[in-house]
Amino acid sequence: MCRLDHLDSSATQKLLMKTGLILIVIGHLNFITGALVHGTVLRHIANPRDTISLQYAVSNIITAVSAMLTIFCGIAAIVLSRYVSRKWLKWTVLSLSVSSVLFSLFCMAGLAVAIVVTFVNKGRTLLALCPFDVKSNQPAHECPFDPTRVYSSALVLWGISFFLDTVEIIFSIRCFLITGVLLNMKLCCRGTRKKKVSLQFTTVEKSEVCEGRDLLRVDRTETVWL
Repeated sequence: MCRLDHLDSSATQKLLMKTGLILIVIGHLNFITGALVHGTVLRHIANPRDTISLQYAVSNIITAVSAMLTIFCGIAAIVLSRYVSRKWLKWTVLSLSVSSVLFSLFCMAGLAVAIVVTFVNKGRTLLALCPFDVKSNQPAHECPFDPTRVYSSALVLWGISFFLDTVEIIFSIRCFLITGVLLNMKLCCRGTRKKKVSLQFTTVEKSEVCEGRDLLRVDRTETVWL
């Protein structure tokens, strides 16, 4: 925030436009990734009665909402770069950037839980609809989908989505800081240093005779804060 204070109006507009474009691209990529997760994985294992399957679905919904908020934030940032004087538009971008950060954090938490759970039970939650062979402990051939493809696809797509959410958070915070500069928000306070300067003078007593009267001059020690 302190590093952005020295930018002029034209530089701030260019930075805001670049940030908005990046947010739009990242949001679209994350939305496409969530759609691929639904098309290749969740549609095969959807089971409202299963808690873990429901957690997968909720996590994917949050991913889609987070991607849409990021896209809206990017569009609003680009519009703001053209109309910097609109105060209501500044507050809109600020609110969207905060919402994008929060939903991206929720999405990352849900994806982390999904990845850990899938690793711990070795993919059995993804293959709950497949009958298992008792002897080999492997999915039977009667499985309605390819179990290997579903397991690998889920982990790869979740990893990509986790990375994209991280990028969303970084650039959403950047957009928030730029908008804060435009709103003259003091989000970064530089520490004020107080220096103690001691001005010491030697106490000297002098007697002077002036027009028949004794004058006594005393110099005092003073402490001044700067």
